[in-house]
Amino acid sequence: MKGAKSIALTFVTGNPNKLLEFQQIFKIHSNLQSLYTVTNSPIDLDELQGDSDFVALRKVQLASSLLPNTPVIIEDVSLNFTALNGLPGPYIKTFLSKLGREGLYSLIEHQKDKSAVAQCIYAYQRSPRDEARLFIGECRGQIVRPRGGTKFGWDPIFMPDDGNGETFGEMDPELKNKISHRAKALKQVADFLVEEHIRIRL
Repeated sequence: MKGAKSIALTFVTGNPNKLLEFQQIFKIHSNLQSLYTVTNSPIDLDELQGDSDFVALRKVQLASSLLPNTPVIIEDVSLNFTALNGLPGPYIKTFLSKLGREGLYSLIEHQKDKSAVAQCIYAYQRSPRDEARLFIGECRGQIVRPRGGTKFGWDPIFMPDDGNGETFGEMDPELKNKISHRAKALKQVADFLVEEHIRIRL
């Protein structure tokens, strides 16, 4: 695909840390560098109620309606505590803002089962007329008392099972970007976007 014209792809987020991680992981997939130019739009999308798939689908549809002249992609993240039947789930942002990291840990501090699943959904829509696509990545781990940097949301309380015993907050970003829920979802996005570039250019 050498010489193929680059397509603008708008990542809709007002969170600079999410944008940074997206760009870092996107760069890992070198085959995308010549095909897409990632731009950002900090539109503040409504926090919707529903399961993770529903929320992501509605958010990307709203983003596409507001930015009809560019393909858009949004990210929706959930943190699902096994002991709480999947809560906080897609409401993790609200739980975190109300309770803080220590408060989140205290919700299951006395539970025997502290396992959790971090989930990332990327939703893509080429235009308001096209069907939205969902790409889901999951990372299993344990909820622990906060450890590590406080730069990124709930990272200090999540210790992935396939890591090195560190929380995401303690982990080197390069390692995190290889094993995280974001990395797994974005790998699917990358595979899709290569084929999507061909379809758009036909």
